[in-house]
Amino acid sequence: MTIDPLQLIFVFVLAGFVGFQLISRVPPVLHTPLMSATNAIHGIVFVAAIVAASTAPGPLTFGIALAATFLGAANVVGGFVVTDRMLEMFHTGPAAKEQNDRG
Repeated sequence: MTIDPLQLIFVFVLAGFVGFQLISRVPPVLHTPLMSATNAIHGIVFVAAIVAASTAPGPLTFGIALAATFLGAANVVGGFVVTDRMLEMFHTGPAAKEQNDRG
């Protein structure tokens, strides 16, 4: 069974469109907690992109899988950065007081 590269491009574009529509409808107040809570799902997407890249039948599908791998990795790293910044707001102690005093 061979996979048509046009089908892969269609699924990739459709997934991007659906993801954009979902994220754009989330209120800003909920975006940070949802992003940190779903970081594990982003990790699964990243692993799936690596598997897709390793089984790509041609250079076009490999390029698409490589782009998916890069975007998945950026999503995971961004989720950890946002979670870290969010958790930093709840730290107490001398370092947190200095940070709050400066601005």
